[in-house]
Amino acid sequence: MSSDSEKLERKKITPRDLIAKKQQGKKIVRVVCYDYPMALLADRAGVDSILVGDSVGMVVLGMQNTIPVTMEDMIHHCKAVSRAAKYALVIGDLPFLSYQPGIRDAVYNAGLLMKEGGVDAVKLEGGEEFAPTIKAIVQSGIPVTGHIGITPQSISMLGGYKVQGADVASARKLIADAKALESAGAFMLTLEGAPDRLAEIICKELTIPVTTIGSGPNTDGQTINMYDILGLFEKFTPKYVKKYANLAEVIVQALQQYKQEVETGVFPGPEHTYHMKDEVLKEILKG
Repeated sequence: MSSDSEKLERKKITPRDLIAKKQQGKKIVRVVCYDYPMALLADRAGVDSILVGDSVGMVVLGMQNTIPVTMEDMIHHCKAVSRAAKYALVIGDLPFLSYQPGIRDAVYNAGLLMKEGGVDAVKLEGGEEFAPTIKAIVQSGIPVTGHIGITPQSISMLGGYKVQGADVASARKLIADAKALESAGAFMLTLEGAPDRLAEIICKELTIPVTTIGSGPNTDGQTINMYDILGLFEKFTPKYVKKYANLAEVIVQALQQYKQEVETGVFPGPEHTYHMKDEVLKEILKG
């Protein structure tokens, strides 16, 4: 629990603050969420950053993958999270086909996520081939996080959700990608599904922070989906997820109790009911 003095000292986190944490050897804590109640709790818990991921398509909207997610979907969920996060840096994912067609589209859609979605920064997937895109977005005044390794928007090209950089050639490619994105102006990098020792090498090679998803502990920070660590997404559980709670079971039990109490007349009780004065009722019944 944070003390009152710590709460008073809290301020909105910026990209520079995250870079400073790397320089100071402090771990960055980032979570993924998509809605106001979750973001409110994450912000209260003191996380450094919240990513509004395009994984909303799978976790909240029931899609098979992230490909169908639209800019409208992302703006809608970014708005909700941005309203809640007073302190955490909010990063919005650029969805599939919002930046791949060209730099003009990329800059425009990144601007929309900031202007309408209220985010503090954007994230896009891809290696050095997208360095010019990142450079253009940054030059327009929008902070960018890069994303390499397992990149869900191009999962069919990768042959599925499997570890990236496990051999010499692909490991060197990831190192080159990381350096190219840093040179392009990205203030942070997301490295997903890479071997732990490769992730450590990349972190040491870069001056910007590298937060990882399933790439081991020797990095600048971690990113995990709140629905995973709270036990709310049951479709599958990645190897790198540690469940800190099983809220799905708690919620089901609560709903079962609610159902039982409604059926047996226990709920609502007098304390949950608005009451009318006897004299008012008498007047009504008089007609």
